[in-house]
Amino acid sequence: MTLENQLSNEQKGQVSIMKPVLIGAGIALLVISFFVFGVDDPKPEWGQYWIIRPLIITPLAGAAGGAFYAFMEYQSSRDFNRTAAVILDILVYVITLWLGVVLGLDGTMWD
Repeated sequence: MTLENQLSNEQKGQVSIMKPVLIGAGIALLVISFFVFGVDDPKPEWGQYWIIRPLIITPLAGAAGGAFYAFMEYQSSRDFNRTAAVILDILVYVITLWLGVVLGLDGTMWD
């Protein structure tokens, strides 16, 4: 094996984690923005800064789903079934996004 082949094999196995994490957080931010910016008259018992919690917690959950996607990309580059990885990615991301929305809106819109 030459040095060139060895370097190309090492670069092929590397998966960047930041891109899927940022994309997952961005999608989650869009989803939660749809809900919180659509409220015209928030209830007074929610507090003055009620909007901050969902806008922080839900993108963090989306980022966790994106990190799981990066992990599964790494596993599929190491001979894990690609179809199973994609199905598992979608399932885990939807569940983490749903939990992030529930945790973010708990006590306000999710009561």
